[in-house]
Amino acid sequence: MATADENWLHFEDSPFSEVSFSRVWLLAAATYGVGDVVTTIALVWFSELTTEANPVIREAIMAFGGGGFLALKLLVLYACIGISIWAGKGDNDRLMFYGPPVLLAVVGLYTTLHNLSILFTFA
Repeated sequence: MATADENWLHFEDSPFSEVSFSRVWLLAAATYGVGDVVTTIALVWFSELTTEANPVIREAIMAFGGGGFLALKLLVLYACIGISIWAGKGDNDRLMFYGPPVLLAVVGLYTTLHNLSILFTFA
């Protein structure tokens, strides 16, 4: 027997597909979740010449170390996933469904490339 909470976990009544949802979030996870995280770790923990430029992330690192850094990244990722799912199921809003993962992908790609340029400059 399905509960009311389980009924919203599918895309049957939505104009969006699971495939499109998976693809945009895979791109966001690859750029923001992996590329940015790995290059930031390389810069912050393995380079004595650089520090984190984002003041919020810098404070999280100073207060909680790597756990604070990863927790803040996951918080942003999960909040964006929540917005995307909420918009896709409730409002059928294309911008709010695809916007958060595309924004994270763009930010992740930019910061990954920026971090790589810094890494290669100081290498």
